[in-house]
Amino acid sequence: MKNLIVAPAPHAHSGDSVRKNMLLVILALLPAYVVSVIEFGWGALITAAISICACVLTEWCISRFVLKEQKMTIGDLSAVLTGLLLAFNLPSNLDWWIVIIGAVVAIGVGKMTFGGLGQNPFNPALVGRVFLLISFPAQMTTWPTPQGFGGSYVDAETGATPLYYLKHIVKSGDASVIDQLPSLMDSFLGVMGGSLGEVSALALIIGGLILICCRVITWHIPVAIIATVACFAACTGLAGALPEGLTTGEYVAYELLSGGLMLGAFFMATDYVTSPMSAWGKIIFGIGIGFIVMVIRTWGNYPEGMSFAILIMNACVPLLNKIRPQRFGEPKKA
Repeated sequence: MKNLIVAPAPHAHSGDSVRKNMLLVILALLPAYVVSVIEFGWGALITAAISICACVLTEWCISRFVLKEQKMTIGDLSAVLTGLLLAFNLPSNLDWWIVIIGAVVAIGVGKMTFGGLGQNPFNPALVGRVFLLISFPAQMTTWPTPQGFGGSYVDAETGATPLYYLKHIVKSGDASVIDQLPSLMDSFLGVMGGSLGEVSALALIIGGLILICCRVITWHIPVAIIATVACFAACTGLAGALPEGLTTGEYVAYELLSGGLMLGAFFMATDYVTSPMSAWGKIIFGIGIGFIVMVIRTWGNYPEGMSFAILIMNACVPLLNKIRPQRFGEPKKA
């Protein structure tokens, strides 16, 4: 006689787990991290190591001594991923103690305060990054130039990012700094200054495509963000806001390849917890991020706006989650 087993949903299992998905995202970030190490040398290694260790230790301490949990959650690799993403949003020459503060805020405030993994409304790594940007603006906007392993971690040579020059060109119409922009090929490959995650658009795109092919993320959010930024930048160029010497196509390409756009589009905006569930919700979410990014880049005080845009749209996710397909058998609304 066979037993009839009655159990709640889900009744079908895909074999996915939190640990597996986190590991896939970490592996997808490795191409970009390798480029960062090649460009920034010891600074990239030290910053990432400190960030990851501080995030894992913060989560362990809160779970053990504050929440009094018997089973530790650090084994799901979510704290490791948060630490790596936080490092990707930091300059490679940032003081070690500032990195630790960012990690404590990311895990302690951005994640564990709301109950841990799956309950945080905002991306924890971006919470830590924005806190540091507001608290330590000088250190967070001092960008090292690529020097490889021959450069110094603390006394690295610094310079402006391509987005700084683009903002100056658009706002002032001054074409004299166009020569300061890296070539489009250098921007694509990552030979330019910036944070660890602003180096190689090629490596980030490869990692993002890996996640899409492995069905860890869907195409909706990245495509919506990239398409919105491209359309906004193209309209800026067609409206005659660019000086001579910079074509509309070049401006669009620089906006797409510079800053944290690719990192945010593929790896941060697509976070399961802080992004919408439905396809249309994801598309609207991505369009909102792309629009806010370009508004900040064009008229705001900061040359980059990806972190702020994602956090703002994170707050809109509960509303966007109301956009969902009609339930099977549910009568149509009048």
